Amino acid sequence: MRGAKGRQPEVHLNLSVRGMMPSATLAIQERCRELTAAGMRVFRLGIGQSPFPVPRVVVEELQANAHQKDYLPVAGLPALREAVAGYHRRTQSLPCDAMDVLVGPGSKELMFLLQLCYYGDIVIPTPAWVSYAPQAHIIGRRIQWLPTLREDGWRLRPQSLERLCRREPERPRIVVLNYPANPTGGSYTLDELKELAQIARRFRVVLLADEIYGEIHHKGQHVSIARFYPEGTIVSSGLSKWCGAGGWRLGTFAFPRSMSWLREAMAAVASETFTSTSAPIQYAAIRAFHGGLAIEHYLWHSRRLLGALGRSCARRLMDAGAYVVKPAGGFYLFPDFEAFRERLEERGIRDAPTLCKRLLQETGVAILPGTDFGRGAEELTARIAYVDFDGARTLAALELHGHEATIDEAFLRQHCAAVLEAMDLLVDWLTA
Repeated sequence: MRGAKGRQPEVHLNLSVRGMMPSATLAIQERCRELTAAGMRVFRLGIGQSPFPVPRVVVEELQANAHQKDYLPVAGLPALREAVAGYHRRTQSLPCDAMDVLVGPGSKELMFLLQLCYYGDIVIPTPAWVSYAPQAHIIGRRIQWLPTLREDGWRLRPQSLERLCRREPERPRIVVLNYPANPTGGSYTLDELKELAQIARRFRVVLLADEIYGEIHHKGQHVSIARFYPEGTIVSSGLSKWCGAGGWRLGTFAFPRSMSWLREAMAAVASETFTSTSAPIQYAAIRAFHGGLAIEHYLWHSRRLLGALGRSCARRLMDAGAYVVKPAGGFYLFPDFEAFRERLEERGIRDAPTLCKRLLQETGVAILPGTDFGRGAEELTARIAYVDFDGARTLAALELHGHEATIDEAFLRQHCAAVLEAMDLLVDWLTA
């Protein structure tokens, strides 16, 4: 019989994390690495990582500040908080000052702290980014799903939000509004934003405006809902998508002055968890949020390329018979393959997870099922991240191509070949 020294410690796993799996976007990235290592050609349309390099002027600022080693204030470097506030004033005319800004190691971490510190439900329109709900599960918050319709372009309708709020009008809520949207690439009109803002104000809900893709609205016309509901909207941004710096892990929240209590509570928790965000990264981020000609030039080409590539991919899928919303921003499509249901069922494919698994096995094209984004298993929806190309080479080619020259199919075939080949393989597989 083994003595006390030989016993293994008992496992007491927190019920809120029991059965949790890794984030779907990170899991598909790991699966792609495994298949590539095994010799399979894989088209990486699963994880939504910007294909573009960090702008040179921002990299140079990081190099110049590599020596920065001190702990910085929990809420963020004062000069960076001012730069972020200035960015919101300059781009969206928001009444934002440095004291209203909180900096964290990625907006994902800040969203977690928000749910931890604010006692209320989280309202998630679906399809939605993969991590909103798991964070709520970890913390123990109640989730209220608001399914959207493909006929509405997967956008949250004001009437849907109003119906939900009327059921328990005094209940505290955080409503997530992510646009340009991950996973659909869609956005909202001014009138839609105004209507949603009116309802949010009437029921005093907290709006979390996840605008991480705002700067890569394909026409550069992103409008923050905080313009219409400034007293109740927290604007989330960062460097990962528009600045190509996902691995740098820097996110920002801009709070209304009336929510200083919430910002302070989140900062207090941050002081006991991550302490502060990486010092060199914060110094470099000042340059990114200050903007200027170099940044605007970078964004101009990024938007043009993503817009042209997104439209090309959407057109291929629509011509084949899939339902797709034309992307307004970001680098995602969310096709519905319902038109292929009968043909797919003949091959034993009856749900989106099976569709994506078989597609990867049989073609090497990696995409994610709609179930990972809060949709029902009965749907044949999926997310495509059209980012499998060399962003640095493509930006260089665009410089030679000309500032106003049309990005045609020949250009896309030459510089984004893997994405278009993946679309061809997907269409051929669907119609086989």
